Amino acid sequence: RVFGRNAAAVSAALRGAMAQLPVDINPRPPRRNSFEVSLVKEDGSTVELWSGIGKGPPRKLKFPQPETVVEALKSSLA
Repeated sequence: RVFGRNAAAVSAALRGAMAQLPVDINPRPPRRNSFEVSLVKEDGSTVELWSGIGKGPPRKLKFPQPETVVEALKSSLA
């Protein structure tokens, strides 16, 4: 539930920042107890925007603030 809530918040923030951006949640089975956000560019390359692996405890450090992911997205596209 915590993962789903955070995924929904990040997804909404990304869609709010760039309405035309398609957002997929878990297109592949996720790693257990991990929270990661990646950008797949048109050429097929992948850029990691956020990884909670290696963060925490406390558990809340494993999840990004949605604004942090939006800023990472903007800098990756610039």
